[in-house]
Amino acid sequence: MIPFSPPRIDQKIIDEVVDTLKSGWITTGPKTKLFEKKITAYCGCQTSVAVNSATAGLELVLRWFGVGEGDEVIVPAYTYCASANVIVHCGAIPVMVDVNPNDFSISIDAIKKAITPKTKVVITVDMAGFPCDYDSINEFVNQPQIKELFIAKTDEQKKLGRILILADAAHSFGAIYKNKNTGVLSDVTVFSFHAIKNLTTAEGGAICFNLPNEFDCEAIYKYLSIMILHGQSKDAFSKLQKGAWRYDVIDTGYKANMTDILASIGLIEIARYKSDTLVKRKYIFDYYTKAFSQTSWAQLPVFEDENRISSYHVYLLRIRDINEQQRDAIIQRIFNKDVSVNVHFQPLPMLSAYKDRGFKMIDYPVAFDNYSREISLPVFYDLTDEMIETVIKAVKDSVFEEIGI
Repeated sequence: MIPFSPPRIDQKIIDEVVDTLKSGWITTGPKTKLFEKKITAYCGCQTSVAVNSATAGLELVLRWFGVGEGDEVIVPAYTYCASANVIVHCGAIPVMVDVNPNDFSISIDAIKKAITPKTKVVITVDMAGFPCDYDSINEFVNQPQIKELFIAKTDEQKKLGRILILADAAHSFGAIYKNKNTGVLSDVTVFSFHAIKNLTTAEGGAICFNLPNEFDCEAIYKYLSIMILHGQSKDAFSKLQKGAWRYDVIDTGYKANMTDILASIGLIEIARYKSDTLVKRKYIFDYYTKAFSQTSWAQLPVFEDENRISSYHVYLLRIRDINEQQRDAIIQRIFNKDVSVNVHFQPLPMLSAYKDRGFKMIDYPVAFDNYSREISLPVFYDLTDEMIETVIKAVKDSVFEEIGI
């Protein structure tokens, strides 16, 4: 069975993790802090905070910005549930909007129609690793008439004076928009380093800040480093220094810190990410594209254009002129040929948690159309040419068996 997206775990990673285990320090410590610096250097952002998941990172940013009861946060209907769950956790209202038909990104026109005086944040989602049109989004929220609508409730909101753009870049570490890395394309960016991501730490994520000069990013870093450890003023590593046992709890924080064991994996991954990992993933994307461009039924994913280069995270193949049931049947045929595929994602209004909150899939026709015809193909570092050919044949044969073309 060809798997869908297993992590790359080789001897370099094993050796680094063993080194951490032998060091006597396995939770948040020097390797986590080093990993944060490496992320900051790679992205070119102001500062980075390593966390135990992208989900935790998104919620921490919303809470830092003061999002709460009665506030609205715009989010695309086509995303993983975490992007919206964090809004609900904060007591705010998710306002879902449709996406583009070509690249799965949040629709700027839909954002414009959804803005109200209650809007505090727009969460963008870089689906499959392809960046959104950040210039258009950033320019829109900075328009004087849109800033005038913004009602600030907290010091952070007053300082920004407008809607915050929070990038859910769970898929897009290493992607590029107009010669800039993800991490500096919006006010705040949150990455995921989950097991299936391009760059993994098994579980984990990072918050990257790129705020206007009015903000003290070093102070924000210190504050969030405390908040991810229950609001405790010192982490365990600091407390072990001679005579430094005493600490305070300055706020009711969370348990969302990354550990040195996880950071060890990340340190190896980030060192070879641009020169090795992204090169291999682009190779796989190009291989699929060349093969499926010869068919009449394949709608190929957009992963490069004049302004954007993907991180090549998920290959979103769509089949033309089919319905959801036919897509599901094709997927089953592919699995029967010992090839694992997936679907990214079921749009939020299809999920019970959001159907029960009154969201209807019929209101997001583009998201449903994209979803109903989409099949995600295997992309991982150890995928060989022979395996790629097996995937391609399985998909082509399955489409022919189901719809006869």
